[in-house]
Amino acid sequence: MDVATLLSFGPRGWGDEIAWGVVVTVTLALATLPLGLLVGFFIALGKQSEEKSLRLAANIYTTIFRGLPELLTLFLVFYGAQIGIQQFVRLFSPGTTVEINAFVAGMIALGAVFSSFASEVLLSAFRAIPRGQYEGGYAIGLSHFQTMRLIILPQLVRIALPGLSNLWLILIKDTALVSVIGLSDIIRQTGVAARVTKEAFLFFGVACLLYLALAILSSVALGAIDRWAGKEGVGR
Repeated sequence: MDVATLLSFGPRGWGDEIAWGVVVTVTLALATLPLGLLVGFFIALGKQSEEKSLRLAANIYTTIFRGLPELLTLFLVFYGAQIGIQQFVRLFSPGTTVEINAFVAGMIALGAVFSSFASEVLLSAFRAIPRGQYEGGYAIGLSHFQTMRLIILPQLVRIALPGLSNLWLILIKDTALVSVIGLSDIIRQTGVAARVTKEAFLFFGVACLLYLALAILSSVALGAIDRWAGKEGVGR
């Protein structure tokens, strides 16, 4: 069977399966991004809190998830959390079986890893903003929330964007790990095709090209966002 047929859409080719793998990969990355950013933001706030216990908890969180291999974190969430939830549920309903969705497990695990690194980027951005920016907001009658939303956050985004852009590209690559828990991403779909057709070089080569295409598209989009943020900063 020739290359065109193997990569075609329809019953004779693997184009449909690989296209679905691309959709799953992109969807997982896009679903993980806001979760990781939100948790990372609050972890960064915790690290600069005046409350010692909050600083300690935030530092423990980042130490754990920055130190563990991403694959191990994924296994802990998918298998460990599943066992823990089952044991808890059986206290109230014996015989009940609970299964964690592979997509949700991947999103939580990758979100935890992403947030731990994002918190460091955001913390550095917070520290780059002069303290006088906060005091200026308070001086004109803004509340702490208004000062954060109107003055601090716009500057935070501009400063943190390059670091967060790198983390996004890493996140796209890390989505390949979810193939080990059965999620039909690019790696799993091309891997199945390679085993069935015995054309490993072809299909894993296609996987390489797809990840490179996603990285290039992301770089173009992030570059546009960076230019827009720069213009907004100048306008302000």
